[in-house]
Amino acid sequence: MSSPDLRSLPPVDALAAEVDAPRAIALAAARSVLAERRAELLSGGGGDADLGARARAAAAASERPSLRRVLNATGVIVHTNLGRAPLAGAAREAVARAAEGYSNLEWDLARGARGSRHDHVEGLLRELTGAEAAMAVNNCAGATLLAAAALSGAARAVSPPAAAGFALWANTREGTRPPGPVFPEIVVSRGQLVEIGGGFRIPEVIAQAGARLVEVGTTNRTRRADYERALGERTGAILRAHPSNFRQLGFVQEVEIEELCELGVPVIDDVGSGVLADGLAALADEPPVRRSVAAGAALVCFSGDKLLGGPQAGLLVGRADAVARARAHPLARALRLDKLGLAALEATLRLYLDPERARREIPVLAMLAATEDELAGRAARLAALIPGAEVVPSTARVGGGALPLFELPGPVVAVGGGGAEALAAALREGEPPVIGRIEAGRLLLDPRTLADDELEAAGHAVARKKGA
Repeated sequence: MSSPDLRSLPPVDALAAEVDAPRAIALAAARSVLAERRAELLSGGGGDADLGARARAAAAASERPSLRRVLNATGVIVHTNLGRAPLAGAAREAVARAAEGYSNLEWDLARGARGSRHDHVEGLLRELTGAEAAMAVNNCAGATLLAAAALSGAARAVSPPAAAGFALWANTREGTRPPGPVFPEIVVSRGQLVEIGGGFRIPEVIAQAGARLVEVGTTNRTRRADYERALGERTGAILRAHPSNFRQLGFVQEVEIEELCELGVPVIDDVGSGVLADGLAALADEPPVRRSVAAGAALVCFSGDKLLGGPQAGLLVGRADAVARARAHPLARALRLDKLGLAALEATLRLYLDPERARREIPVLAMLAATEDELAGRAARLAALIPGAEVVPSTARVGGGALPLFELPGPVVAVGGGGAEALAAALREGEPPVIGRIEAGRLLLDPRTLADDELEAAGHAVARKKGA
């Protein structure tokens, strides 16, 4: 393409003047559109282009919030990419109240003195889990890191014995080593050296905590005797990590939490998703928090925004001495939960005091417990809004690294007619965006993960985009 075509592009200021927006936004939109048009011309593209319309559209898009609500029609209940657990109405209201002005986040209103942010949820967590003490941090990875650091980290490093006894001390299974600090050890089964989403690996967590990893057992089988042989005076803790996002089947063996707690050293139990609900068949294979507490684990770590159905948080419950050490560790401040997260967490935990209400009002639990009749009715309502759509059987998933083999059968709404990828892309650009899944060339919309008040919005959005 000849250079006169490039010289015909308007100046940035002239194009920005056609955009009714704050000057900084108008200029940014104009530069973006001109760069895009310049690339088109240099690649041989031609034809007319309404640069003013493009710039106005770019400015409008830039003023739209980046973090937006979406309608989840994927059938994945705890969808990490879509923000995991949607909050209950009571939790949303609590967040709004806490955000409205100042709060008693770290102020004891009764005493008129400084208080602790942990007090807002500790009593509820103790009541719901049976633990002696509890605290909350910003996520479960942080909770596990803090637990490892507090019970077995570098702060507990000890010096070797006096020189007279050094030779005996040095002849360990590690071989001869020079004098220096000896870091406490955390014992973990090889079958639990897991990696979860984002490259979060148990061995790296232990290293960051300032402890030394001791692996026991094999990938598929670990026995009590394996742990017993590894324990010694330098053992800081045993870490048990629930393999949330995978399962081992066949010739496998692991040591149950009750046996681990009988071995005489602190046990950190990372149970992952945090099951507090009773009576839901879908959750039967997830480790309940109360079991680990009752077994005597020093610290039990679990998530707030997975099967618990609350905000992003990492919860630590267990023995009073262990929680006290976690609270006193410097990492506790770096990992602390903010006032909005605490408000949502407190409200969610309060719902659990009434199990029936929790199953009705916490969206994750309601989705898991939805009946065939409820789902069939919602699917029919959704399909009626979309020309040519039909209701077909399919399966939903729990998601969030929980119950990877578990399937939830139920109806979905299938939208055919070709162009499923283009339709899905168009729906992602809508307001609000609608996210489904594509199977066998059709767009599937799962009513299990759409709230009742979202069905109409999702159906109308699909109908508009399909007819466009």
